Parts: sequence; structure tokens; C-alpha cells
Amino acid sequence: MIGLSVAVGRFVEALFWAIFRVAGVVAGVALLGLVALALVVWLVRRLWRRRKPPAEPE
Repeated sequence: MIGLSVAVGRFVEALFWAIFRVAGVVAGVALLGLVALALVVWLVRRLWRRRKPPAEPE
């Protein structure tokens, strides 16, 4: 009976760590996606500012 309890405990622990590993990967991908999106927005704004000619004074 003790062997079965240890086996179940190890299974639950492995399942717990697998869930956390997947959650960590998902969080990492989401974070990298946000950084990439911020970089693209920054580059587009920078390029857009260069394209517009300065306004002529009246």
C-alpha cells in the first residue's frame, strides 16, 4: 500500500510540474510577443515621423 501511495504522489508531482512548465512556456511566448509588438509599433511610428514633411509656417 505504501508503494502505491508513493507512486501516486510521484505521478501527481510530475503532473504538477508539467502543468507549470507548459504555463511557463505560454507566459514566455506571450511576453516575447508583447516585446515584438512594442518594437514593431516603435519602428512604425519612427518611420512614419520621417515620412511626413514639416509643416510650412504661415
